Amino acid sequence: MPNSIALIQKYIEKLDEVYKVSSVTSDLEANPATVRMGNNAREILVAKMDMDGLGDYSRNDGYAGGSVNLEWESKEFNYDRGRRLTVDAMDDEETARMSFGMLAGEFVRTKVAPEMDAWRFAKYAELAGTTVSTDFNTIEDFCIAVNEATTAMDDAEVPAEGRLLYTTPALHNGLLNLDSYKSKEMFGRFSKIVRVPQSRFYSAVDLLDGKKDDELVGGYRKNENGKNLNFMIIHPKSVIQYTKHRVNKTITPEANQTSDAWMYFYRAYGITEAYDNKKLGIYASVATK
Repeated sequence: MPNSIALIQKYIEKLDEVYKVSSVTSDLEANPATVRMGNNAREILVAKMDMDGLGDYSRNDGYAGGSVNLEWESKEFNYDRGRRLTVDAMDDEETARMSFGMLAGEFVRTKVAPEMDAWRFAKYAELAGTTVSTDFNTIEDFCIAVNEATTAMDDAEVPAEGRLLYTTPALHNGLLNLDSYKSKEMFGRFSKIVRVPQSRFYSAVDLLDGKKDDELVGGYRKNENGKNLNFMIIHPKSVIQYTKHRVNKTITPEANQTSDAWMYFYRAYGITEAYDNKKLGIYASVATK
């Protein structure tokens, strides 16, 4: 059994790797240097910097004095989800190890990553500094809308370097069919274009609690007032996205007091927010339905 536990722990260590491959929002994860843990488990501190502008230079007194203010702003985690997974002990030791490796990987790829992406996009749509509601009849309409969005962000002085364009596979495929130098030049301005399945791309979602009769399956669903997202442009430094992933514990069948089964616990705990003074770095194009 000890060897079995050791091998299972190796699978656990791979969970973050699976998540990064599966998620389309992993590029927005905060630089660890810009966040600190707060005084309690529900709090995180994010770096917020402000400084004085230029003043008149005097030939007698020299430079006008100024200051730089670096504060650590407190934010609360707003995403706390988990699940207990079970593998029956009738599987032999080798199969139990293999089952968990497959189970954990599939769970993160097909359940965790899609939900976290959907939650984040819905939250960013809520926080967006600019939101435009429209439908596209042609791919040219999409190009015009993206050009208008980049112009709006340019006027708001959002840094051009590093912007990420998130859009549906349908719109992205239409873009690939265009043979236009101007459109290629415009979309070449983005640091990256990310295809997002429409099933993860809504303006509002509901997280199912996994406990009530009509929510036992867990996961998420489109909110009744939610709309499909056409595209989003996000500058990573505009958002606060920090996530902890951890499998809390593994329980053997011998230690399991409720059933003859291996039990594995997965928890995702994090925050999806935006800096108050940088919300114009999030632009959302929302469909009318």
